[in-house]
Amino acid sequence: MPQHVIKHAPSFSMLEVHLQAGEVLIAEAGTMVARATHLQMDVKLNAGRNVGFFGKLKALLIALIRKFIANETFFVNHFHSPQGGWIWLAPALSGGVRHIPLAGQTMLFSAGAFLASSGNVDLRLRFGGLRALFAREGAFFLEASGHGDLWVTSYGAVEEIYCNGSYIVDNGHIVGFDPSLDFRIRSAGGGALGFFASGEGLVCEFTGHGRILIQSRNLGALVGWLTPLLPG
Repeated sequence: MPQHVIKHAPSFSMLEVHLQAGEVLIAEAGTMVARATHLQMDVKLNAGRNVGFFGKLKALLIALIRKFIANETFFVNHFHSPQGGWIWLAPALSGGVRHIPLAGQTMLFSAGAFLASSGNVDLRLRFGGLRALFAREGAFFLEASGHGDLWVTSYGAVEEIYCNGSYIVDNGHIVGFDPSLDFRIRSAGGGALGFFASGEGLVCEFTGHGRILIQSRNLGALVGWLTPLLPG
């Protein structure tokens, strides 16, 4: 497992990873800040692990969907070196970076949450259905499984809570959750006036037992605040 430290959290987090000889770090394209000169970088299709020719074609199609619908890159960068080395990574938005150690379990994340991974971590797109669209998460979730280290990012700081029964989260604040949880989309409450005038709109009601990662800021709210200020 590579050594790492998260600097400047939670507002302007930057991930520093120290790779040992033979270790590989997979990072979202465009997130590198700096690296050791002897650290090599290979650009590869984000096709997951252990896929054949047809699997790569399918992954290419999904990557195109992620690019034009989920606004994600469909290439990832692989960093490695025979003698190891260090690298700094930072997300595009100001906010937190969260380390998720995986030991055989699976976790679901919102599109755009992935920053980097190391070890035998498999990343796939999982169809979330219409409820995911209404939750502003897009039609697909990112499913992470395997054994290794995963780093995810958010807009704002990341808060982890444990759902034990039911929990309501604003649909613009979800970073990730355990697949043992189910969720449904519902009004925030207050009838028609609450839906249109409260500013809350729709929320996600999770049920079951498991973790939920919540970001302290809402990207949709930022877009809504900036739009009137833009020229034209």
